[in-house]
Amino acid sequence: MLKTNPASLFIAAALATATAAAGEPAARVYIPTGDSAEIVVVDAQTHAEVGRITGLPAAHGLAVTPDGRRLVVGSFDERPVGAAAPDRPAGVSAEDHAAHHAPATAPAAADTVSDVSIVDIATGSVIRRIEVPGAVHHVAVSPDGRTAVVTHPARDAITAIDLGGLTVIATVPTGSLPNYAAFSADGGRLYVSNSGEDTVAVLDIRSWTATDRIAVGESPEHLVLSPDGRRLVVANVISGSLTVIDVAEGRVVATLPVGNTPHGLGFADDGNTVYVALTGEDRLAAVDLVTGSARSAPLAPAPYHLSAIRGRGVLYVSSAEAPRIWVINAATQTTLAEIALPGTGHQFAQMLAD
Repeated sequence: MLKTNPASLFIAAALATATAAAGEPAARVYIPTGDSAEIVVVDAQTHAEVGRITGLPAAHGLAVTPDGRRLVVGSFDERPVGAAAPDRPAGVSAEDHAAHHAPATAPAAADTVSDVSIVDIATGSVIRRIEVPGAVHHVAVSPDGRTAVVTHPARDAITAIDLGGLTVIATVPTGSLPNYAAFSADGGRLYVSNSGEDTVAVLDIRSWTATDRIAVGESPEHLVLSPDGRRLVVANVISGSLTVIDVAEGRVVATLPVGNTPHGLGFADDGNTVYVALTGEDRLAAVDLVTGSARSAPLAPAPYHLSAIRGRGVLYVSSAEAPRIWVINAATQTTLAEIALPGTGHQFAQMLAD
């Protein structure tokens, strides 16, 4: 269900009309907030909340289809196989969220399931809930919009979903504690960070088989592909570093120290600068991949997920300890605004209008 904030909506609509008249397209950022079972919708031109999509238990992973019509929402909530989905939103505690990053003894693959919700953006309604094995951490959608992938850290696997038929294609083992997934620019390969074994798995999506595992730093989590599709950057949480992979050659070309507990990542539009949320030291870093140099600025408490808003020179950064989003000027690393949230902001999805 889509809820709107009338005052924010009026202001945002007026400002969006003015910018659109100047030739600048409208943009939306969708922010899942975990325990609150809501997705907050923000106008990326005005940085105002313009609505909420409700009824999404433990919404954590999120991606938008390229046509801007649907959201793919992963839930970190689990239930026993055969049990009905909950009637009311059920959250996940902060302790449970922290625990899923660490190796643990997982139940048998058939013991628990969760739901991937397909949401119609225009109405805010869930048009299908697709049952998958175990909690979902992060979500990726292929460039052609035909396939979604969700990661299951406790299952050592990912699940691929056909977005045309809204059915499961396959559940595929990728390695220990798969955390994040990213498609190649041509959609032919999928990259999955295996945080429990310090590798990035490379899958051929025609056969859904792993063709390679690339050794990276310690505890890789978030991934980001460069705008030209030539480089994949990996945040290594325990190593405090970034690994840069040449996609065409399938090899590591650089390892760059960055700081304590790197988490969210985002590329600048020029494809040469990567922004990194350093959760463990309350800082936001910008790393030049050409020179290897870095600059950083304080950002507290605990900068967490990050999205570089395309074509606008701003970053959205959530906090792992406070219910807020910082809107950051990417060039100066200064805070332009703050957006209040009903819970912790997790994997953002952004959509620009054509």
